[in-house]
Amino acid sequence: MSVRSIYAAVLLAGSSIFAPAEVAQAQNVEAPSPMPALFASEFEMSRDLVDEVMADGIIVPVPKDPGGGYTHEQHKLNFRVMYLAGDLYRITGDEKYRDFVRDMLVEYAEMYPTLGDHPARANQNVGRLFWQVLNDAMWLVHSIQAYESIRDTITDEQRDLIDNQLFRKAAHFMSVDSKRTFNLIHNHATWATAGVGMTGYVLGDQHLVDIALKGSDKTGETGFLRQTELLFSPDGYYAEGPYYQRFALLPFMVFANAINANEPEREIFQHRDGILLKALRTTIELSYAGQFFPFNDALKEKGLKTAELYEGIAVAYAETRDPGLLSIAEWQGRTVLSEAGMLVASDLAAGKAKPFPFKSMLLRDGPEGKQGAVAIMRTPSPDGESMHGQALVTKNSSQGMGHGHFDKLSWQFYDNGYEVVTDYGAARFLNIEAKEGGRYLPENESWAKQTIAHNTLVVDEQSNFNGDVELASAHAPTQDAYVQREGLQLSSGSIDTAFADVAMTRTMALVEMPGSEHPVVVDLLRAASDGEHQYDLPLHYMGQIMRVGFELESFTDTRPVLGKDNGYQHIWVDAQGAPTSSGNAFITWLLDDRFYTARWVPQEGAEAILAESGANDASFNLRREPMLLQRVRIAGGTSFVTLLEPHGKFDGSAERTTLSDSLVASVNHDRVDGADIITITMKNGARRTLAISHNPDDAASHSVIVDETEYRWTGFAAVIGAEGDK
Repeated sequence: MSVRSIYAAVLLAGSSIFAPAEVAQAQNVEAPSPMPALFASEFEMSRDLVDEVMADGIIVPVPKDPGGGYTHEQHKLNFRVMYLAGDLYRITGDEKYRDFVRDMLVEYAEMYPTLGDHPARANQNVGRLFWQVLNDAMWLVHSIQAYESIRDTITDEQRDLIDNQLFRKAAHFMSVDSKRTFNLIHNHATWATAGVGMTGYVLGDQHLVDIALKGSDKTGETGFLRQTELLFSPDGYYAEGPYYQRFALLPFMVFANAINANEPEREIFQHRDGILLKALRTTIELSYAGQFFPFNDALKEKGLKTAELYEGIAVAYAETRDPGLLSIAEWQGRTVLSEAGMLVASDLAAGKAKPFPFKSMLLRDGPEGKQGAVAIMRTPSPDGESMHGQALVTKNSSQGMGHGHFDKLSWQFYDNGYEVVTDYGAARFLNIEAKEGGRYLPENESWAKQTIAHNTLVVDEQSNFNGDVELASAHAPTQDAYVQREGLQLSSGSIDTAFADVAMTRTMALVEMPGSEHPVVVDLLRAASDGEHQYDLPLHYMGQIMRVGFELESFTDTRPVLGKDNGYQHIWVDAQGAPTSSGNAFITWLLDDRFYTARWVPQEGAEAILAESGANDASFNLRREPMLLQRVRIAGGTSFVTLLEPHGKFDGSAERTTLSDSLVASVNHDRVDGADIITITMKNGARRTLAISHNPDDAASHSVIVDETEYRWTGFAAVIGAEGDK
């Protein structure tokens, strides 16, 4: 079938109210070539799925099961397949797809008025078709689009039944009976308002559109437009993190597309400096090798290959014609069966794609950009592949609402295609009924959200803000500096409210070293306090230990548990020791074909603990993952200086190993006149010094003397080479 005949069929079935005007104009363009490959693949895949489901007949069971259960999964399948069947009808004109959507919606219309609260309610935000109102909103967003595809082709009696007994009642349930959810500033409300607003457009009900855009009282204090203003920072960062940013993008983009088609005068894609299109790009940037940075309650299996972004990429490309988005669609290998999806596939086939320019960036958090920030510091891999080089990510951001974790000033590191320094994400097996019905597991609270489960400082075995979400939401870190200079990328943040009597400052950098193929990570964490405290600094990593530089006491007969609460009860202790200098304070591990050495400057009286998650986990809900813990008890504050060095290569096929030992000889730290001087000496004699003034004035000059050597630099920080180094 040619592109022209596809669009002719779309016109016969009625053009979509959800299509951007400029894309709809493409319907009149002669294009005799067959379907472009990506669209054809999506078409065949969708047709196969819909035909398979249609062969089983219409199945609309009375709701009873929680997430992962039979009725839950059937209703989820129904809205997805109806959505696709509507697309197939618009593309092919084949009435069997129209009839399937119509008959399914008639079944729903006859059942819906009989439903009360779902019997397996998950919480106070209970649904009708599903256990929580969020899933009902998702059903509405998809089903109303399917209905729009066929509404003008069914009888008046059928239309009256579906309009009034299904969609008006569903919109009433969403906006009135579930007003608490509908008027939130939260991703659940984004889905709810999108579903109600699109229902308003399809039914010609401006009241539904208005309350969706401006909230139940139409003041604009809540509603879809207010969500775009409060949920995203000026840089397009979403408060709950990239996992939930991805999830919320579909209703944001799809409803915006409908607004643009029906009320173009609102200029929705220009609203707030183009925040929705900015957010789409930011979502992509918040990923590595196609997987999202697992901030907060994130599931690690989620990445760019997800339904929300197939739709989002298509809508954004239709609006912007950004060729970088085409390369993401090509990598995804998917699009959507809309006019925008056709445009993506056609331009991709025409060779218009360009690599998406993943880059280093600072993403401010908070509606006004004043609630900290996330810094992404990237270097390309040696072959220039931007998706698989290095990425150092510092999370100096806000709590992230109820899905936030207590991980102030934490970090992650990616290299060689892998997450090397890890974040646990959420303790949840989504929609696997055997695991608490697919809900968040108890260990999400007792482990995943606790500070010790993250790569940041723990004071006296307590979590940030004593685990109080309301208190945590009132305080965010300060992003003190973000530096991009030759041979140096750096981020620095601070907070003095996460722990009583302790102020934290953390400066992290990627530093290029002579003689090393890969930059090294430098981590300086300073804790200031008037009292005496136990300070624990965990490093969660992936890989198998190859070498430990210091003597260990290993626990091979019995495995002690590190503590009793705040996540410590979930940590097995494998071994512990007391390194004496940066020469022996290191561990080296292997991940895939690359070695990594974590080396630190040990403090007097400090110990190092090698441990693993999974203790006190009778239901086997936690992943077993290794960690290194630096521990010191001291009065008056302290400083932790840690170096992470990628090096060498292991080739299992060739049975060859190169540079398996660290190339670094030592790391030294001095604090002089408020400045921190960190000197890294390589085994080949080369040396680099990271000088940190902590003064945000880029023009300010600084000079300190350490061991009769003077260091001069300007700005917050700089890398200084030893005389004679190249």
